[in-house]
Amino acid sequence: MSVMLLFLAAIAAIIIWWMAQQRLTSRPWLEVGHLGQPGGGERSPIPPAKIGLYVFLAVVGALFSLFISAYLMRVGTPDWWSTPIPRLLWLNTAALIVSSAAMQWAKTEAQHGRSDTVKTALLAALATAVLFLTGQIFAWRELTQAGYLLADNPANSFFYVITGMHGLHIFGGLVALGRTMTKAWSAPTSRSLRLSVDLCAVYWHFMLAVWLVLFALFAGWANDFADLCRQLLT
Repeated sequence: MSVMLLFLAAIAAIIIWWMAQQRLTSRPWLEVGHLGQPGGGERSPIPPAKIGLYVFLAVVGALFSLFISAYLMRVGTPDWWSTPIPRLLWLNTAALIVSSAAMQWAKTEAQHGRSDTVKTALLAALATAVLFLTGQIFAWRELTQAGYLLADNPANSFFYVITGMHGLHIFGGLVALGRTMTKAWSAPTSRSLRLSVDLCAVYWHFMLAVWLVLFALFAGWANDFADLCRQLLT
């Protein structure tokens, strides 16, 4: 339980910092400027859609922190046999990194109104995200063929459930990305497109960060951190 609270506190700290960066704590009545324009050269208020995305990501972050906490509390028990990490996961991780970089590229190009480059970047993000999901399926297949089945071992169960949940969130992001691509082809210079690309980029970066934490967890790199947490909180 103490490990879970530590993870939740870390997620909360990140969310508070993120919202502070977006001026959720600003006082617009103290800003100086013309009516209808941001005062003092400051950025305009954050769109409601982005606030909604941040709230959703906070919930997703709490969900994965609970999974991670349960994993760390369960690891090392007598019935625990570590699940080997397929080498394919390294390629999958690289594909997701490229996908996130492509989304950042699309965001930058959308802000400059370069519609053709935005389309190219979105296609690259889509292709590499699909490659990531396909690679995850093949990694599952490799493990099952080697005899590491879902119900045989708690480590196997955690691996399949957590990676499956992450894959579902990536698939949901692909649905949103598909809608964004539709806007890119129908209204390539609209403000709505720029916002959609921005939201997709934020989501992609978040899911990449979650995956890197999960990959470190499954690879065993987080075990030393968990031991340190237990020592500090006991």
